[in-house]
Amino acid sequence: MKIATFNINGIKARLPRLLEWLEETRPAVACLQEIKTQDEGFPADEFEKIGYHAIWHGQKGFNGVAILADGTQPVEVRRGLEGEPEDEHSRYLEAEVFGVRVACIYLPNGNPVPGPKFDYKLRWMERLRARMREIAAEEVPAVVTGDFNVIPFDHDVFSSRAMAEDALMQPESRDAYARLLADGWTDALATHNPAGGVWTFWDYQAGAWQKDHGFRIDHALLSPEMADRLKACGVDKDHRGREKASDHAPVWFEFKGL
Repeated sequence: MKIATFNINGIKARLPRLLEWLEETRPAVACLQEIKTQDEGFPADEFEKIGYHAIWHGQKGFNGVAILADGTQPVEVRRGLEGEPEDEHSRYLEAEVFGVRVACIYLPNGNPVPGPKFDYKLRWMERLRARMREIAAEEVPAVVTGDFNVIPFDHDVFSSRAMAEDALMQPESRDAYARLLADGWTDALATHNPAGGVWTFWDYQAGAWQKDHGFRIDHALLSPEMADRLKACGVDKDHRGREKASDHAPVWFEFKGL
């Protein structure tokens, strides 16, 4: 069974590339971030034409997450995180699919630092941790995946000096991410690539793609019940180099026994 995550950076603008990727790689579950559309504008019919069913949590022009499943309907468990009732950002969606609890997240970027956006990022991470603890207590096979907007280690970026002032690399961001791992969750891509050097994002600016100036911010955190089943993982890097591509590449995780 393959579960994948893909920050599509605008589902309408990237729809041909997204459908192309789905048909070429055929993940059982695909978690999407930054769909950047209101609920009524989500192109569910286009996915159904190729056999995928979806749930989504949209927002006009910003954010937005979705979960697609091949040949079955994801059963929604939760949308949004508790803790800040006034938070209207569409950043969290959780479902049961193929016997696995799948949470799709788009964690706040947090720039500029310091400032209210960074404070919101850290609060959101604590709210995420609270929900992940609840999931862990259920002792179910679970995957929390998406764009975390955190570069966990220096070896997860082309240049730690170049990104030193960015919210993605601040000690507070990294500490909050480390606390998720300390709670018993496994960083799938890091487990299979302990030396780092694997990128999932390349900026559109300054020739980052051409220079391979990327970093790793798209992650999958696995519950113990899923970590034991992790067979392989990787990045579909070639899709980042295609015409009108997202600035992220899809990341996939393959599990045995499911």
